[in-house]
Amino acid sequence: MGRARGTGAVTVVLMMLGGFALAGCAAQPSAPRAERPRAEPPAAAPSRVTSTRPASVPPSPDAAASLQARSRGQVDVYAADRPGMLSPVVKGFRSLVYVPNSESGTVDVIDPETYRIVRHFTVGALPQHVVPSWDLKTLWVNNNRGNSLTPIDPRTGRPGRPVPVEDPYNLYFSPDGTYALVMAERNNQLDLRDPHSMKLLRSLSLPCRGINHGDFTADGSVFLASCEFSGDLVVLDWRTPSVIRHIHLGHMSMPQDVKLSPDGTVFYVADMERHGVWLVDAATYKVMRFLPTGRGAHGLYVSRDSRRLYVSNRGEGSVSVVSFRKRKVVDVWRIPGGGSPDMGGVSADGTKLWLSGRYHGVVYVFDTRDGRVVRTIPVGAGPHGLCVYPQPGRYSLGHTGIFR
Repeated sequence: MGRARGTGAVTVVLMMLGGFALAGCAAQPSAPRAERPRAEPPAAAPSRVTSTRPASVPPSPDAAASLQARSRGQVDVYAADRPGMLSPVVKGFRSLVYVPNSESGTVDVIDPETYRIVRHFTVGALPQHVVPSWDLKTLWVNNNRGNSLTPIDPRTGRPGRPVPVEDPYNLYFSPDGTYALVMAERNNQLDLRDPHSMKLLRSLSLPCRGINHGDFTADGSVFLASCEFSGDLVVLDWRTPSVIRHIHLGHMSMPQDVKLSPDGTVFYVADMERHGVWLVDAATYKVMRFLPTGRGAHGLYVSRDSRRLYVSNRGEGSVSVVSFRKRKVVDVWRIPGGGSPDMGGVSADGTKLWLSGRYHGVVYVFDTRDGRVVRTIPVGAGPHGLCVYPQPGRYSLGHTGIFR
């Protein structure tokens, strides 16, 4: 989300669980702890561990098999996201870009071939993200303050009747498609709903404030979510549902987007106040280290070849390109004259990165081959979580397009 609010208090929590992004402009922050960042921090170390499950619990068979496969270099969780690998479900859908304008309460629909707005319609108050459903058949506009989800038929690009849903800041789906996971940000809870009717089934109260983004482990059993207003991460068993671990990143942290590395071993977590990304071990949930990218690090997107992570630095108008293999920034793309790149997605063929310009009322289109901004498109006020659709993949895990 990243509205300009203060962050909460702090401590660092590291944990263990047997089951289971040219350096930027900001100074290197310290390991998660209740003090101001230093230029050369030590490795992250725990000051407190919070868990609802014993550390000695053995890994599940699926988790163990996944770990063995990763050790042999056989895992790429984005293997089904290559150019051209469109599901039969979406092959007849027109390629469009859906832009929710949070301040306008509208959605602009852009033709990616002509860069022109081909449709514009009103939705509920404070639309935050446009999210593909697990079965790829519906796009959901998250009307945060309007307490509703507006469905869009991706075959036509037209909206349907809004569905009442309380506090839908963001929306994810369980890997098996049984649940819609609503990030109820102001309520500080995760709501599990029917993925079609959106009827509330269960709710999980969280020990943090402002839950907003997340991603799943390679075997899909665990969900790592960020809580921006208290500087926390929470590790969740979505089936139970229950909180497995609670990680405090620090009073200077405002964690945002979360993305799993292609090999399934590391979670990358953007931190808008620390100006970079945290690397978190996906098996132990230990905070490994911090990687500076640029001011206001916000959104995270994986290239179509699974080699690079694109980090939108909203506070300085740039995109940092991180090598997954090297685990370092290898390039920086800058918007001429500056800007506020926020959320978005990679085109189906992988040649374009589409990002909303949150504070400039525009959408930026980057050429991923050379980092040039090839187009700036005026849209409504406060554009946020735009969705490029359709995209390759077998099913959607939510947000603006996490496909597996």
